[in-house]
Amino acid sequence: MSAGRAMGLLLGVAADTALGDPRRWHPVSAFGRMAQAAERAGYRDNRLVGAGYAVVLTSLPIAGGLAVERLTRHSPVGQAVSTALATWVALGGASLAAEGTAMGRELDAGELDAARDRLPNLCGRDPNALDNRGLARASVESVAENTSDAVVGPLFWGAVAGVPGVLGYRAVNTLDAMVGHRSPRYLRFGWAAARLDDLVNLLPARLSAALTVSAAPVVGGSARGAWDAWRRDAAAHPSPNAGQVEAAFAGALSVRLGGRTNYRHGVEDRPVLGDGRNPDSGHVTRAVELSRVVGALAGGVAVAIAGTRALFRARRRRAR
Repeated sequence: MSAGRAMGLLLGVAADTALGDPRRWHPVSAFGRMAQAAERAGYRDNRLVGAGYAVVLTSLPIAGGLAVERLTRHSPVGQAVSTALATWVALGGASLAAEGTAMGRELDAGELDAARDRLPNLCGRDPNALDNRGLARASVESVAENTSDAVVGPLFWGAVAGVPGVLGYRAVNTLDAMVGHRSPRYLRFGWAAARLDDLVNLLPARLSAALTVSAAPVVGGSARGAWDAWRRDAAAHPSPNAGQVEAAFAGALSVRLGGRTNYRHGVEDRPVLGDGRNPDSGHVTRAVELSRVVGALAGGVAVAIAGTRALFRARRRRAR
């Protein structure tokens, strides 16, 4: 693998920053429609059926990515272009920032109906049960978690495994968002998708938390607070990954996250993360700023990983 992967990751980050998500024929949306059709055709309240569903659907984009990498293996330009396109469609940093910024603006203006309408663009909470404070908390938690899922995760797997890594990761994360819930319908059918998402996010989530510690001072936050909350509170979260970055964001912004969480399928009592004040609209805006900085750092880390791998391989070839 040449340095084309590193260049492609850089170009993909630039495309997401400048253009945001593709406005028409988004591949992730197409994958989601295919997954919905497959669920309608094959749904059973059974873990084994759900596992087959998850394996088949995630295998398709991975196989496509492997075919692309095979076709471009002797072309650095082809590798750069294919990696850039895959990275662009997989990243969601620009969209996350836009939604978070709009949410902060609506909460600041007291436009609760508009904020409730917007919340489903960020997370699966029940917005009708939330006041201004609840909407702000849900938004900060969602910005934190999606910084890992929609930015750091794709970049990490792109650096490690190229186009198959980016596309496979995005497929896993999309399936988890669709069926990886603890609702009666998906408790068994979505179990495999949720566990697979837990597995592929083990390293990206912890990298996200570490980058949050580094990025906190850039937005006027506390690196020490992020570190302390991350190490003290993350393990109490029911998710092995979401709690990592949510705790780090809570400490960085000096806010308290967690507590009673309303979903459409029921209510969960989450552990408290951080020991600051309850978040407000200003914290939503600062969370978006922190997310942007974490994303930029993650892009640099991904390019460095891919470039280092290319350098080692080139040296190994010359040594033969």
